Amino acid sequence: MRGKLQWAIAAICLAVSVTGIAAEVTFESLLKEMADLDALASFPDPAYTCKQFASWDRRSTDPKVLTDENWFANGDRGQHLRKETRNGEDEWVLADMPGPGAIVRIWSANANDGGIIRIYLDMQPEPVIEMPLQDMLDGKTAPFLSPISGVRSRGWNTHYPIPYAKHCKITTSKPDIYYQVNYRTYEKGAQVETYRAAMAKEQAELLDGVRKRLENLDTSIFVGYRVMPIEATHFNETIAPEENIELTLEGEAAITNIICNVEAEDMELALRQCVLEITFDDQAAPSVQAPLGDFFGTAPGINTFQSLPCGVDRGDALYSRWVMPFKKSAIIKITNHGDQSVKLNGHIETSPREWTNKSMYFHAKWRAEYDIPTQPRQDWTFMAAQGKGRFVGDMLHVTNPVKQWWGEGDEKIYVDNEAFPSHFGTGSEDYYGYAWCSNGVFTHAYHNQPRCDGPGNYGHTCVSRYHILDNIPFTEAFKFDMEVWHWADCTVDMAATSFWYALPGGTDNFAPIDPADLKIVTPPPIPEPPSVEGALEGEKMKVVNMSGGNHQSQESDSWPWSGGSQLWWTDAEPGQELVLGFEAPDAGRYDVRAVFTKAVDYGVMRLFVNDVEAGVLDFFDTNVAPTPEATIGQFDLQKGKNTLKVVVVGANPRSAPKRYMFGLDYLKLVSVE
Repeated sequence: MRGKLQWAIAAICLAVSVTGIAAEVTFESLLKEMADLDALASFPDPAYTCKQFASWDRRSTDPKVLTDENWFANGDRGQHLRKETRNGEDEWVLADMPGPGAIVRIWSANANDGGIIRIYLDMQPEPVIEMPLQDMLDGKTAPFLSPISGVRSRGWNTHYPIPYAKHCKITTSKPDIYYQVNYRTYEKGAQVETYRAAMAKEQAELLDGVRKRLENLDTSIFVGYRVMPIEATHFNETIAPEENIELTLEGEAAITNIICNVEAEDMELALRQCVLEITFDDQAAPSVQAPLGDFFGTAPGINTFQSLPCGVDRGDALYSRWVMPFKKSAIIKITNHGDQSVKLNGHIETSPREWTNKSMYFHAKWRAEYDIPTQPRQDWTFMAAQGKGRFVGDMLHVTNPVKQWWGEGDEKIYVDNEAFPSHFGTGSEDYYGYAWCSNGVFTHAYHNQPRCDGPGNYGHTCVSRYHILDNIPFTEAFKFDMEVWHWADCTVDMAATSFWYALPGGTDNFAPIDPADLKIVTPPPIPEPPSVEGALEGEKMKVVNMSGGNHQSQESDSWPWSGGSQLWWTDAEPGQELVLGFEAPDAGRYDVRAVFTKAVDYGVMRLFVNDVEAGVLDFFDTNVAPTPEATIGQFDLQKGKNTLKVVVVGANPRSAPKRYMFGLDYLKLVSVE
């Protein structure tokens, strides 16, 4: 069966027009851009580039030398441009860029190690911003409040815009951090108003409106956002296997919202095997071609998340708010390449929109590859496009057959045929705004991890990033690569959906989707790691008290931990303590034996069992290695609850960096009575 719906959209004179006069860039105008999806559909005026400073390993110099010592070097921490001295104190320069421009994103994996961030504008001797880096990025300190700033899955972020007319320099008082700084540089002659600290109060109402808009993604209106007339057209169709439905829109307008509910026996296959295509005007090929779920940012299956341009609401309805202009027509086609019937119902919203010489077509394309070897290292291309436009985001679905981390690889983004990428990242999760290979799910207006199966990073992972304020314009070409850099020697499956806009005539490297690629691979089950008989696993112990830092269960097949995991205590400082609870089967005297972990950034610790000192141990080593099982002393234990207290003393002189970490694999109790 083939269904077809047609309707016309009347031209209404309220469509947005372009005057040809570039407006001044201000803190106010940038705030409005943070949620203005309509603005993305026109080439920017004034024009700008968007680039990135980051702590990528500076040994990566030659894309022809595909080694871990060069192109795939992974020492992405503590790198900076230079060291300067101001008022007798050292400052490390993270970014230094001429204006006119604007900072549009700052990220770090360990902002607590950065000390004081200072942002100097227009060559002024005093910084316009001077505060602890962690306060700027944790979302709790005005004006850098959530959700514009915040910590998500251990990644520290801010999208607070900071414009400058002539120059910008960013420093920190401590160098040992991972960081990324995304910034715009406007065309010569562009009028940009330099940020002043007072602007946060002057624009308090708008700033609060933007925060509310980014928090409440089920609403459509916020302060400063233009409202257009809307025509909604509803659909309710069942698509049989190998059949399709086709919808035709006519008129000078733009698609502004798509809502789609899906019903099928196997939702994961339905959302992968139903392919959405959208063809605008007289194009020979569709600008949009992607599996239905991947287009809406979810794979595999339904993963609830809410971002600004797309998502899955709490009722499992798929939505897309990307603005898609067209001059004459838009043909929407959905084809079912699976073996089951799929029911679709929802509606498409359109608004009148004038087509101008800056209007761009929306593009969304998908590519997948299966059994990608992780050795030797390689760059995997998300997309390549030619023409003039801007890149606005992507979603990545990874199927990982092991628990080890799949995403050590850096993003490498080439704009206008650059020989060296102007975006060179520090890790896949860092690009997506989280950190430390965290498997914690999170959702945000601009970036998401709505699914990570586990244990560890095993199974299906879905991550996305939408470049709204940090979109990347290009005038000739655009290419996005991601390193395949895995902790294990295995194969992985990757499926990426890329989103961008381009002026008429733009082309890309995507081949038509092969229906054979529209599959969901179930990874093999993970064998249970062996456990030491009688071990009291550290990662299973109750944390009775912790005066500082963070604790988690760290899993790895790289080190022979009992049960494949250890208790990992990080980010603590000297004098802080961690108290763990463990149980003895009976009251009596026991030889308490233990296996710990040593590494270059592990600390010197004082241990206590039931408040009786067990000694001071130095857990420094040039390699990551578990200690041999050894006694920490004999102690009188009570039946049931007992405690192991760990106090940070300091660090070995050779420890670099000094992070005072601690790892406990297990305790073992041997009765001596």
